[in-house]
Amino acid sequence: MAGAKGYRSYRGRGTKRKILLALLLCLVILAAVMVILVQEHVVFDANGTPRLEIPWQKEEPEQTPELDLVIEEPEAPWQVRAYQVTTAPLTVEGWEQARMKVLASSDSSVALAADAALTMKDGSGRVYYDSQAAVPGAVETAEDTAEALAMVMRGGTEGAARAIARLSCLLDPIAAKADVEGMGLKNTGGYIFYDGNNENWLDPSKEKTQEYLASLAVECAELGFDEILLTDFSFPTQGKLDKIAYPEIGKEASLQACLSAIRTALDEAGLQDVLLSVELPADVILAGADETVSLPADTVDRVYAVTTEDQAEALSAAAEAAGTVFVPELSEPPAKVQNYLLLP
Repeated sequence: MAGAKGYRSYRGRGTKRKILLALLLCLVILAAVMVILVQEHVVFDANGTPRLEIPWQKEEPEQTPELDLVIEEPEAPWQVRAYQVTTAPLTVEGWEQARMKVLASSDSSVALAADAALTMKDGSGRVYYDSQAAVPGAVETAEDTAEALAMVMRGGTEGAARAIARLSCLLDPIAAKADVEGMGLKNTGGYIFYDGNNENWLDPSKEKTQEYLASLAVECAELGFDEILLTDFSFPTQGKLDKIAYPEIGKEASLQACLSAIRTALDEAGLQDVLLSVELPADVILAGADETVSLPADTVDRVYAVTTEDQAEALSAAAEAAGTVFVPELSEPPAKVQNYLLLP
């Protein structure tokens, strides 16, 4: 019996050793796994110092919302297919005759001309609507001018799709003589300048000139005109030009200042949607400038010029290269061009 007890005691000690070895082996394996896991999560800072970064302790980076950026291209001006109304001041009869002539035309380019250009101020200095801003003696209207203008602005079958106001700017004998010091263009002797046609001009560098033209443009826009087309927007081109007392800031800067003043006045009056355009000689558009005026593409929505359809493509390309849109003023209905103003 004693031998049996000893045998049982020996076998018991062997089992414990096996259990202990198994536990040690598990600990070794666990330690190895921990070493591997720790190595995977050891990071080094900018100074090379290691640190343990446990996954559940990592701060999730803030999710930056994806921005849906929409880059809006500048909206192109509406397509113009217009005809020039010759009656000034406008009358109901004059408007109806002009409209019926267009509607009855067998030429599609004429019949499609739904926009109308009306002369609101011409090179004589006359203002052809009931203006509160015009200098004394400049306003000339008919008894039914206000009614005729209202018909134009109503659109539909009796009106125009869009209306363009032609404003002669710097060729203005009435305003120039009314305020020589404040607005008139002078000669080198200090007197009002007369051009080769014995006409007088306004000085675009003078503040009163800018205010005067800007006020007329705002009034026309408030009447309902969709576009203001500035004509005679240059210094004189005929006569003793060397006798002109040109502005100290220069001709181009003077014209640009005047144009900017008109645009600013329209914007400040809440008339940002009203287009501002200028009529220039075709040569100026092709060359970009001449001795009296330059192409003010940054300030205007469109440039107009009296030309032929054959020249329209080259002029359109030159205007587009300068960053604006060209509209040809044509005496004959066009066959191809999309934008046009038909002259009588």
